[in-house]
Amino acid sequence: MSLTLRSMVAIALASTSLMSANALADSTSDLVQALVSKGVLTEEEGALLTKGRADEMDVQKKKEKKSWTSHVNIRGYVQTRNTTMLGGDEGVNLWSDRSVGDDKSLGDADKNFLIRRARVIIYGDYGDRLSYYIQPDLASSIGGTSNSNASGAGGFAQLRDVYGDVYITKDRVHRVRVGQSKVPYGFENLQSSSNRLALDRVDAMNSAVRDERDLGAFYYYTPTDVQALFEDINKQGLKHSGNYGMFALGAYNGQGANARDQNDNYHVVSRFTYPWKTESGQIYEAGIQAYKGDYVSTTGAYSRRVGGVLASATPTLGSGTPLSGRNGIDDERVGVSFMMYPQPFGLQAEWNWGKTPGLDIAQNRIEEKSLNGGYVQAMYKIDNFQFFDTNGTLIPFVKWQYFDGYNKAETNSPENHVNDWEWGLEWQIAPEVEIAAVYHHMKRTNLVTGNRPTASASNNLPAREDYKTFDAEALRVQLQYNF
Repeated sequence: MSLTLRSMVAIALASTSLMSANALADSTSDLVQALVSKGVLTEEEGALLTKGRADEMDVQKKKEKKSWTSHVNIRGYVQTRNTTMLGGDEGVNLWSDRSVGDDKSLGDADKNFLIRRARVIIYGDYGDRLSYYIQPDLASSIGGTSNSNASGAGGFAQLRDVYGDVYITKDRVHRVRVGQSKVPYGFENLQSSSNRLALDRVDAMNSAVRDERDLGAFYYYTPTDVQALFEDINKQGLKHSGNYGMFALGAYNGQGANARDQNDNYHVVSRFTYPWKTESGQIYEAGIQAYKGDYVSTTGAYSRRVGGVLASATPTLGSGTPLSGRNGIDDERVGVSFMMYPQPFGLQAEWNWGKTPGLDIAQNRIEEKSLNGGYVQAMYKIDNFQFFDTNGTLIPFVKWQYFDGYNKAETNSPENHVNDWEWGLEWQIAPEVEIAAVYHHMKRTNLVTGNRPTASASNNLPAREDYKTFDAEALRVQLQYNF
């Protein structure tokens, strides 16, 4: 073959490679080998073209690695709720969901539709050693309880998560997470709200960490076989909590998400959880967790009854001079978790015990108190549920929760008694749309303050005592969009 023809072939191949840098990688190499085998090109010329192609691909890969946009993923979800009160006491408020209430409830109750969450998540990997995760909530509100996104009014953006995972080993067995993230305590606390069956987390476990998150550093150890099982649980849609390590150990500020630390004291937390799969394919998981630190409560005025007379009062942080609780009160817990993943029947249960800051109304002061509580939930997963032309998943469930304790993160760290039942149904119409309906029988303490010690003519509300228990029934419905 003439030198000119060979040169033309070489130029054509090089041009084709440049125009289709990625798609024709394999086909270009195959074509060169075919031309060499037929004698159109010499082996030296073929090797030269192949080497040139390899060099070009290396340059392209380096360019892609340098481009941060190739490492960005975006997803999110929106939850819209509506509640119908079915009976029981009037003028109630549910601190975790302000769509629960009536025309006699305190003014920050949204009695009709409510956007409970509107999350946008930006995440990805950058290189072999770093993963990042950023999650704001666009349905947060200013004021109300310290669980600031509970009311859903106002619609300003508030940071939920911002952290990086630094992988000590490339197999991701050992990693350190630094930033604002969920504190590894409990199973349901770690479950995403987009993945949880019940509309709210139970008070007994959720009262451990405000908004489930805090600013700190956490070490996670997850062997490769456990990583694989976690991924399998997630792919099967079995309501997993996510990969927070088989073993976790960390330190965090202790005051909760988006809150400045109030003392020179770290909270320390540790968790061990172990998933396993039986020969039948059934997956279980059991765990234990504990934390310890000092917590500084927030105080405010509330309406209490003294000698049969209603009066406004603000508690003190402990007793003595200076106040014994000004730098924090003992805050420590230990909890156990168990999960039998729904295949199709499932069970989920958690319980915890501990000490926490709590309001003594009789003494009008916040001091160390004890607590205990948890929940049991049963569920049944029905796949391939067809209605009209849909083919989704239906999960009926029943849940009982109990709490005899205090919610340290609410103003005044009030006493909280809960004995609730929920009967619900989640229908995953498609991956992008799901709806949940729950009959909720509530017997609990009203943690939302604002009742007046004297009757108010302007809003037609009678004089009431704060932190009273109520008994009510409600039908709660939520529509969720995933994108």
